[in-house]
Amino acid sequence: MLDDADRRILRQYQATPEAPMSDLAERCGLTATTLSRRLDRLRASGVLRGVRGVIDWQVLGYAVEVSLRVTLDKSVPRAFDEFLARAREVPEVIEIQTFLGQVDVRLSVIARDLAHYQELYREKLLALPHMTDLEALMHIARLKGDETLPV
Repeated sequence: MLDDADRRILRQYQATPEAPMSDLAERCGLTATTLSRRLDRLRASGVLRGVRGVIDWQVLGYAVEVSLRVTLDKSVPRAFDEFLARAREVPEVIEIQTFLGQVDVRLSVIARDLAHYQELYREKLLALPHMTDLEALMHIARLKGDETLPV
């Protein structure tokens, strides 16, 4: 499992993944060679899955975010698969989650404005197959969005 050095590496790496290897090694109290070896091991074991660029969609002009809670027709054998395949084709659907319980799927949808959302809703979202219930929740504010893990 993880030792103290691995936890230091993960804390520092989460905080500034773009930092030069020498700076990261210094903050972790390791040599650059040791840090590199440990990062390789963390990647190989699947703890580190990669580094990604996070784009702020609001800066690009998307001002509306809506969560759609969807209940599917469970009497249709491939309802989940067909619904998910079609939902993935909608570019404005930025996240899909599945659940056990009354709600089967949650879609996170972004739109430029309310008129754009209404167009998406009518033309693309209502056309998704096998829905028996659809509830829209308009996002007002994101109070916590930190993906940093407490290691």
